[in-house]
Amino acid sequence: MTWAAGDYLEAAVRDLLTAADARVDATVGHAALLLACLGSPEAADRLARRWQEATERPATALAEGPVAARAWAMLFAARGGRPDWAGALPPLDLDAEEVAHRAHLTRRESPIPPGLLGDGAPGRILSGLAAQLEQGGQADPLRVLAAEAQDRARAAEQGVTESLAHWADRAALLPRPPVELLAGCRHLAPLLLGGALRTAFGLAPGWAGDCADQLTAALGTRYRSAAGPRDWSGLVERIMELRAMGPPPAPATAEQVAGAERLLGVELPADYRQFLRTSNGLPAHEVFPRLLGVAELSRRGSGHVLVSEPGAYGVVLLARGESGWRAVEWDRELGATVHPSFRALLTEHLRLLTETGE
Repeated sequence: MTWAAGDYLEAAVRDLLTAADARVDATVGHAALLLACLGSPEAADRLARRWQEATERPATALAEGPVAARAWAMLFAARGGRPDWAGALPPLDLDAEEVAHRAHLTRRESPIPPGLLGDGAPGRILSGLAAQLEQGGQADPLRVLAAEAQDRARAAEQGVTESLAHWADRAALLPRPPVELLAGCRHLAPLLLGGALRTAFGLAPGWAGDCADQLTAALGTRYRSAAGPRDWSGLVERIMELRAMGPPPAPATAEQVAGAERLLGVELPADYRQFLRTSNGLPAHEVFPRLLGVAELSRRGSGHVLVSEPGAYGVVLLARGESGWRAVEWDRELGATVHPSFRALLTEHLRLLTETGE
């Protein structure tokens, strides 16, 4: 069966233009992994970098869950290194991940849905029953075929191409082929980077590049409002120019930033460190509080860093959650506005300055 690659791309573009941010991240994460598995890691890198530039969200959002994280790790190992956009992804023990992925591929699904058993005596009894049922339950055919291809690749046997073709035939029934099942296989990852899956899907060599082009264009359309100076010096200088305030403050030194992190007991987000190394704070404006210099930073509660002077307008905090750092702008009248990063906050400030002509 031929995979409907055109339908996949159309749905992905639609997601990037109209879906919520979480869906955008999931769509880009799958598409980037797919492109790498089709033998086009450069196209995957281009898409991931554009997403990162547009959203300023952490790379971990593109590798949700242990299977996707494992897939990326195996691909990076096969490439001989990780690209710049993936620096925030944690390193993994490939030997341990290989064992874990084998267990994932051979796992059978229990017919009893999770979460229905409870912790009491009846639940424990049913848990035992579920474990027995799982031993004889149905195995996912895509996992079975991935394990078969992995075994043949590990043993350097004939038939890997046929196994991948069978996998592609099954996966073609799904709108989003679960390529992480293949990429998580240590011995298959080099074959995927060589284009084995692209051949199995019957795709032209240029399809991945076209896909990346359309998806990066969709990201550009969705996040057009974030366009502006792409380097910190340009961003800060343009803000000060529109404010008619002269040059920005002198930058903090790397030693000053590192010392503040030791005192705070946290590692500041990378974009905020870059800001401090460009401008050690910013003066207040009519509707924007004074941003503190590195020596004035203070911690507020668990995972919060005060980065502005509290004033009549409000205050700016950096808040660390499960998905990474966010910049929180609190206004006494409007309440809290959460920005995906500190840079996104300043980019929005620049946008408002530009629109109001201030």
